[in-house]
Amino acid sequence: MALIRGLLYMAIFFPLTFPIAATAILSTLIDRRYYGWFARFWGRLGIAMAGIKVRVSGSKLIPDGPIIVMSNHASNFDILAMQGYFPRPLSWIAKKELFKIPVFGWSMRRGGYIALDRGDGRKALKSMEEAAQQIKAGTSVIIFPEGTRTRDGQLLPFKRGGFLLAVKAGVPVVPVSIAGSFAINPGGSLGLNLGRPVEIKIHAPIVLPTGLKRAEAEDMLMQLVHAAIAGGLT
Repeated sequence: MALIRGLLYMAIFFPLTFPIAATAILSTLIDRRYYGWFARFWGRLGIAMAGIKVRVSGSKLIPDGPIIVMSNHASNFDILAMQGYFPRPLSWIAKKELFKIPVFGWSMRRGGYIALDRGDGRKALKSMEEAAQQIKAGTSVIIFPEGTRTRDGQLLPFKRGGFLLAVKAGVPVVPVSIAGSFAINPGGSLGLNLGRPVEIKIHAPIVLPTGLKRAEAEDMLMQLVHAAIAGGLT
């Protein structure tokens, strides 16, 4: 039954994504700020269609100014939950190939999402520098430091790329633990278990001390973020 529910959900929700994305694009011709409303609507629609209740804790811990949010990634519903219910609008960092998808990719670009080039080292570094500048200029973003969804519900080792970006951007990093999404739609599965709750647990922002070497800063940040996220999943 879970597989049938999952397939029915995708057959209905995925086609709805394209008219919502197209409308969001048109809304930016009037005012780019409208895009955030459509993005939040899309996230909440996907959550509602699965009968999920989302609880958010720790909202008051979010600092003013641009931030980088880092969270665990156990399910496709992590994206919908964060898009629909995180207290502040967030841009997503995605590989540049996704921005070439008709309508969907165009919408991401109009929404101010950040494209990363994962090609050769020089292009990747230039792309990382451009992303850091965009964040410094005021764009708050979200990163899944595991790089992919967990297949067993356990927190995966973190990739260094997100922490390199965070050190370059120099803005506070806000760890987030997403609990409950794995039970709804485990990573690697098409099955869907309806009506389960999801909790978004926002932790205190992390600001590194000055004077650290880049590698030291990346290592310290990775350890602190991992400890915060893991602590919220126990």
